[in-house]
Amino acid sequence: MKITAIKSHVLQYDLPEELGYSQQFYSKRTAHLVEVSTDEGVTGWGECFGPGPIAIANKGIVEGVIAPMVVGMDPMDRDVIWHKVYNLMRDHGQKGMPMQSLSGVDIALWDISGKITGQPLHKLIGGAHRPTIPAYGYGMMLKRESVEDHVARFTDEAAAILDMGFIATKMKTGLGPKDDVRLCEAVAKGVDGKGRFMVDANHCYTTSDAFYVGRALDEMGAYWFEEPVAPEDLDGYRELRAGLKVNISGGEAEFGRWGWRSILENRGLDIAQPEVCALGGITEYLRVLALCHAHFTPVVNHVWGSAIAVATNLHLLAAMPPLPGGLNPWEPMLEFDTTHNLFRDDLLTVPLDIQAQVSSNDGHVTVPTGPGIGVTPDPEFIKRFEISG
Repeated sequence: MKITAIKSHVLQYDLPEELGYSQQFYSKRTAHLVEVSTDEGVTGWGECFGPGPIAIANKGIVEGVIAPMVVGMDPMDRDVIWHKVYNLMRDHGQKGMPMQSLSGVDIALWDISGKITGQPLHKLIGGAHRPTIPAYGYGMMLKRESVEDHVARFTDEAAAILDMGFIATKMKTGLGPKDDVRLCEAVAKGVDGKGRFMVDANHCYTTSDAFYVGRALDEMGAYWFEEPVAPEDLDGYRELRAGLKVNISGGEAEFGRWGWRSILENRGLDIAQPEVCALGGITEYLRVLALCHAHFTPVVNHVWGSAIAVATNLHLLAAMPPLPGGLNPWEPMLEFDTTHNLFRDDLLTVPLDIQAQVSSNDGHVTVPTGPGIGVTPDPEFIKRFEISG
């Protein structure tokens, strides 16, 4: 079997309302799917992390740089392909967009491998440690409104997300330390003992401001404080972890085993959040997971994107060994974006229907059982939303 073509599909639509987080506001939803074709008619699907213009730029890397390197190779040679591509691109970037692009291709190759062998992804990895995955819902995005309006909305939205059946909820911050503490208090009020809440700062604080917010979170009983400082600030992460009770989480902006080695050896994370669609795909994710567990650092995958990303992560979370083990081990969760996302809800010929599963299954989601990733994109849907670039 040989790879005959690699094609990027960048999809986009206008959101019904503008959304924001600590770094920017955005009004369009983007997804970057990768389709790998073979001479035996087996097709694999993957996804690259990165919105808007980043997705368009990554399309150029996938089709113009990676495809010429690997067309004609055996898609089952996943590790050979991974290292060939990485070694030829490393002089031009060991992190960032080259790795995001490689991720989508690699995930598609795993999908092909599962289809060839007739096994779901979690079986290829080694089997499912759990048949269902608990899910948390995130929302409470920033908008161009007053602090008072944010406070009222965050209280109501936190309660609504838990009422949907999610076991926990996650909010955004980014208005400034004092106003952000008010937002966190609003979410703690909305949760009101019905579940855990987490806080995602998207690296908007200095270390001192992160301590200000983090100490308030300690008193509120927040479960984790995500990306409190810049991903490059490893010293800040270590200081925050040592000085706060709330769990410090992060890592979505790190790429590959070498970057993750530095994070983990620094001992600045209570919870690691690798992004499989960015760090180098499933092949590299498994190496990063092994590093995390070697450092006894629990993992909750970062999940952002289409149904391809969601399905991939369901398999990875199912196949994740318990840490450290025992009768009642610490369990990973599926991150689920509760905001408007047609690329997650309507992309597939048979939808995952995560919210219905959560509502009817005590906050849990079943793992796909079909070969490969176990889902099939609708080609007509792709044609409808694909943009040129």
